[in-house]
Amino acid sequence: QLQFVESGGGLVQPGGSLRLSCAASGFTLDYYVIGWFRQAPGKEREGVSCIVSSGGSINYADSVKGRFTISRDNAKNTVYLQVNSLKPEDTAVYYCAARKRIYYYCSGREDDYAYWGQGTQVTVSS
Repeated sequence: QLQFVESGGGLVQPGGSLRLSCAASGFTLDYYVIGWFRQAPGKEREGVSCIVSSGGSINYADSVKGRFTISRDNAKNTVYLQVNSLKPEDTAVYYCAARKRIYYYCSGREDDYAYWGQGTQVTVSS
């Protein structure tokens, strides 16, 4: 069973930064497309960013372009999301997820992801 552990969330002031981590457990992350999603209170889950297994293709939602950076360290079996210039509207639970191995390209649709972590809370408030 594929499992993820997300960490790095917290309370931060507007303009602040965090680095979210998504550590894989029980499997090798190398072969999987990984996405970051977020869900704010009362809203649907939305795709934030995605990275293919090689790291050669990366996508971002328009709302986070220029502020968020996704990366992966396959040697550490971990994917990261660096979140900078945070705004109150970035407040949400952030999830990482993996597509099945047969898929090798990014997607922003949550239905395209088979394996999910438990999420980490990011709160942006003064």
